[in-house]
Amino acid sequence: MDAYALPETELLLTGFLHAPAAILVLSNRHIVAANEEIERTFGWPREDLEGQSIRILYPSNVDFEKIGTRWQRWLKAQDTYEDERFMQRRNGEIIWVRARGRTLTPEEPFKLTVWTLEHLQDRAPVTAALTSKEREVARGMVNGYTSKEIGLAMGISPRTVEVHRRSVKRKLGVHKPAELAAKLLSSRPLDLHEEK
Repeated sequence: MDAYALPETELLLTGFLHAPAAILVLSNRHIVAANEEIERTFGWPREDLEGQSIRILYPSNVDFEKIGTRWQRWLKAQDTYEDERFMQRRNGEIIWVRARGRTLTPEEPFKLTVWTLEHLQDRAPVTAALTSKEREVARGMVNGYTSKEIGLAMGISPRTVEVHRRSVKRKLGVHKPAELAAKLLSSRPLDLHEEK
């Protein structure tokens, strides 16, 4: 079938559904439409997400409320917004995501918005320069994995993971995994310089 022969509405819908970027259309922070890439990124069938509050993709109510307040304030001043934050997959895994949004109703910023969500797989939010191994370990720590589990996934020994865990905690000034998660969840977009 010749794609150019499709009616414009069908062509636009096809483009939305099959776009290589995760896209959501929200109305008052409820998901009106989601594309197929959302399924790959978050593990939810798009039909299950449509009609739900966007809260379903956040790791905590505090994060959902805090970011919502920031969005609303920003979108009243201009029609686009961008940040990086933790979001949560269906299986409970916490991932780092770049969110870019635009309100289509500036007089009521949340009435109708369009968002792209990019999973930043090779970046973790940190306030100090972490090596790539430390970033991987930090991701595992936030997701509640043991040193043995992290080591197995990374192909390094649990002892080496422990060295990286200590370094992450020292650089970020935290002592417990819960403190690390709280610090990362409350972070603003951060500069991520990798040590060489």
